[in-house]
Amino acid sequence: MKQEAISPAGAPKPIAPYSPAIKAAGLVFVSGQLPVDRSGAIPEGMAAQTRQCLENMKALLAAAGCGLDSVVKCTVFITNMDDFGTMNEAYGKYFPDTPPARSTVEVSRLARGANVEIEAIALA
Repeated sequence: MKQEAISPAGAPKPIAPYSPAIKAAGLVFVSGQLPVDRSGAIPEGMAAQTRQCLENMKALLAAAGCGLDSVVKCTVFITNMDDFGTMNEAYGKYFPDTPPARSTVEVSRLARGANVEIEAIALA
């Protein structure tokens, strides 16, 4: 099976040995996206961080030839379940019609001190 690493120019560089996304078998597997902008900064607040994660995901999916409407499954990692409502409201604006299947998991800590990280599987 052929695999293609997806890493668009100008996107934040991975902080470890992994591909930002892999296209294989008609699917795109998007690694967990931290809320890091092109300058390397993380915005303040759960809503802004959620939006940045999804903007990063959107750019990776575009580089793979698809979009957010192709996403079939997301996993959201948050550091405080009390922020679920804020995250959910921001997240919902990116998937207004047919939201993908989703799991949300509270974790004790995320890389770079982020409060949210989102990974996805999409149809290629």
